[in-house]
Amino acid sequence: MEQNKVSWKRVFLNTFLVCFGSLICLIIYLLFISRDLPSLDELQKFNPDQVSKIISSDGKVLKKLYVAKRDMISINVIPENLRNALLSMEDRDFYNHNGINIKGIIRAVIVDIVNLSAKQGASTLTQQLARTMYESIGMERSILRKIKEFITAIKIEQTYTKSEILELYLNSVYFGHGTYGVQSASIYYFSKDASELSLIESSLLVGLLPAPAIYSPIKYPERAERRKNLVVKVMNDLKFISDAEYQEAKNELIEISKYDYDSSPAPHFSEYVRRELEKVDSDLGVNLYKDGLNIHTTLDSRIQSILTTAFNETMVKNQKIFNRDLLNNKERLDYVSRKSNISVDSLKNILKNNLEIPPKLRKQLLVQGSAVVIDPMHGSILGMIGGRTEKEYLDHFNRANQAKRQPGSVFKPFIYLSAIENGYTPCTQLLNQPLVFFIDDTTRWNPQNHDGSTGLLTTLRDGMKKSLNLISVRVVQELINPYDVKKTSERLGISTNIRPVDAIALGVSEVYPLNITMSYSAIANNGILNQPLAVNLIKDNNDLTIKEFSSESIEVADQKEIFLLRDMMKSVIDNGTGGSLRWKYKFYSPMAGKTGTTNSKTDAWFIGFTPYIAIGIWVGMDDPQMKLGEKQYGSTAAMPIFANAIKEIYNLGNYYHLGKIIKINTREDWDIPNGIIEKNICEGTCCLGTDWCDSYKEYFIENNVPIEACQEYSNPLFRFK
Repeated sequence: MEQNKVSWKRVFLNTFLVCFGSLICLIIYLLFISRDLPSLDELQKFNPDQVSKIISSDGKVLKKLYVAKRDMISINVIPENLRNALLSMEDRDFYNHNGINIKGIIRAVIVDIVNLSAKQGASTLTQQLARTMYESIGMERSILRKIKEFITAIKIEQTYTKSEILELYLNSVYFGHGTYGVQSASIYYFSKDASELSLIESSLLVGLLPAPAIYSPIKYPERAERRKNLVVKVMNDLKFISDAEYQEAKNELIEISKYDYDSSPAPHFSEYVRRELEKVDSDLGVNLYKDGLNIHTTLDSRIQSILTTAFNETMVKNQKIFNRDLLNNKERLDYVSRKSNISVDSLKNILKNNLEIPPKLRKQLLVQGSAVVIDPMHGSILGMIGGRTEKEYLDHFNRANQAKRQPGSVFKPFIYLSAIENGYTPCTQLLNQPLVFFIDDTTRWNPQNHDGSTGLLTTLRDGMKKSLNLISVRVVQELINPYDVKKTSERLGISTNIRPVDAIALGVSEVYPLNITMSYSAIANNGILNQPLAVNLIKDNNDLTIKEFSSESIEVADQKEIFLLRDMMKSVIDNGTGGSLRWKYKFYSPMAGKTGTTNSKTDAWFIGFTPYIAIGIWVGMDDPQMKLGEKQYGSTAAMPIFANAIKEIYNLGNYYHLGKIIKINTREDWDIPNGIIEKNICEGTCCLGTDWCDSYKEYFIENNVPIEACQEYSNPLFRFK
């Protein structure tokens, strides 16, 4: 008997030691496999990769930057039907377990034994979230993965509330086509916010979860429809929806409204912003593609839409004119044929029928352009186009800030400002006669006016107004020198290399369209140059400001001298080469500007501005050997874009700056600064007018006013001389 007691004690002790040893081994094993699993502290800091958004000044999303398409959304705005659909299909006991559903595991084991296969899953939402959140858990089917899931799921339940777990799950789970989270899926499949999802839309998304690739409503709509019906049936069985709601949902077909996640209403501006931020992201300690940043920009989406419409309408017309003119130019047709290795007959077919231009021919045949809208007072870019915007022609080359083009006559304001700064006045006169320059023993340069005209003494104002090349050449030759013009242009923000040669008078040195438009905005802003500003501020995904940006303002010219230049440029619009803005396009608000065309008709420009808005337009060919057309001047090829855009912007009546509306006073003109004197001037002599002169009003800086009265028309008998 005593021996039996000893035997039982020994058995008990051995059993205890074995169990205890096994428990110790299990604990060691769990600690071992837990070493790669997230700690409670790491769980609290969980921050999945999110989409960063480039946002317009009026709150519209312009572009999304991402590695994974994931937009975060609060559980508070997720529809109840979506939450109920998820719980019905994935975890009915979600609110009754601590991360591991023992009943579910037992049920799954029984089903799998009965079916002799692994048909029934037992993972809770928390377990699914665990393997979604952390790559260290892995996705392979194994006991080890399950153990890791169990451990992490329990930790998640200790770290977060049920509501927070549900929010994390709905923001992390994969819905197919590269979309993570219900918000991204809702935008991708239905082009709407997740808060607006209907019952059948919610059911469809939940139905995708087991196998998004197999049940995709885009690739397999019939399968998706069956999955939707299954979800609403289960919801009805669990009393989440009524019989009437079930019948209605079952009979209602899904309507997919696919959203192009990579599209943008301002593609060139968005790319410009992306490139600018890539220069500073490491300094700011952010990742543009993973951190879910909100990048608030200066662009006004309404103005961008206006600009795009005006640009597209005019570019279609310009393309037709180009096609028509090229059809009649055998020499250029042969050039394109040789350059692109295509037959002339094939070329003629494309041009005659205005067909889509193949990629290999676009450099020679596709009329290109750029457009920039600037707020002169703040330097903000309100709109930007860097090339053709049609889907078939859209490319990543931003001609607004990457293409260097000859400015032609839009460079002339720098020449006239240089003359004014050297003491000359708008009524200073020069001979409108040809000059000949000998570049070397065999080459000579003989500049001409664009229409071949000549004349006698002509004022600087008329030279600007009529865009007379001979006058601007004589300004450089007789009043100033090329180095003066180079320094003036650089002071006003031109960053490209301006060559100080005689031909500087005709704008032969290349500039960037954005650059020269900013220079014009300084003229609009009384000589204060604001550097181009595209981003106002960057916020993180918790709406905390990371960085604010502002434009650097520099006084680059005297306000009085700028006033004289600007008033000369107003003459261009009121009765000069830009006059069609008044008589044809009926835009009557105070403004100034300048047309420009290069000799080869490769580049056509118009840059104009009001006190509120500056717009620069360039139209041209990527291949400088190609002409836009024989009559495609700045006033015909580029100005219509400006005219239609500025009219609609002024009809809009405001624009956004830092989230606030700036109202446009359509009648506002620039103030006359102190030190500017207005005098009646004799039209023919630039002297003070008399009662017998044909006189007009002219402005002067106070220390440079003419003091002599006109001698030629000094009495009523001058006609009899």
